[in-house]
Amino acid sequence: MELVLLTAIGVGGATVIGAIIGFMFREISHRFSDIVLSFAAGVMLSAAVLGLILPSVEYGGKYALLVTVAGIFTGALSLNIIDKLVPHMHKFVGTDSEQHPDANLSKVLLFVTAIAIHNLPEGIAAGVGFGSGDSARALMIAGGIALQNIPEGMVIIGPMLASGVTPRKTFICAMLTGLVEVIGTLIGYFAVSVASFILPFALAFAGGTMLYVISDEMIPETHAHGSERGATYALLAGFCIMLISDVLLG
Repeated sequence: MELVLLTAIGVGGATVIGAIIGFMFREISHRFSDIVLSFAAGVMLSAAVLGLILPSVEYGGKYALLVTVAGIFTGALSLNIIDKLVPHMHKFVGTDSEQHPDANLSKVLLFVTAIAIHNLPEGIAAGVGFGSGDSARALMIAGGIALQNIPEGMVIIGPMLASGVTPRKTFICAMLTGLVEVIGTLIGYFAVSVASFILPFALAFAGGTMLYVISDEMIPETHAHGSERGATYALLAGFCIMLISDVLLG
């Protein structure tokens, strides 16, 4: 339990680390952000497939493929529904000097809401990973999610400060998005601990949510500013590094 709690804090704390970096370097280029986020997407993709979806098939028993496929689509559809029900923005559109400051602030808050929405299932994925009993693989998943949280924390700082939010409130918002991830990790862990029979479905569900975030948000965002070639190779590098780590740890 101590390892799970420390992992939860580490995963959520990665957002705070990113926020601190964001305060230090407020003008982060799109190219740099896209490369880092793409690398993180590759890490998450590998973690989702190797750490969640394939183990779901292994633990699924007689109806393994059916359970896994159902879990993947249920996870993706759940995020899709949340996307439609909760007002938010998938990405922040840069501030415009002719816009009213309140309009800019609303955009930023919607963007932060989007990050918080997707931090919950990512946290659940980290927690569910420990339910398999394979701590090394669970830490790999958590590490991939934490790595992805750093650029997320970085990119929310500049727009919030530019919209008139005080540094103190900006940092608190970043901490709250990280806290959501901590809560999600604990939810995922306790859910599979209380009802271990749901583990195969829960693993696939968590994998589906991660695949949804990667395809629906991370890849489009990293290919929107002219750095798609570099972003593609960064994703492949992230995937391969996690693949190598999984083989060596296995």
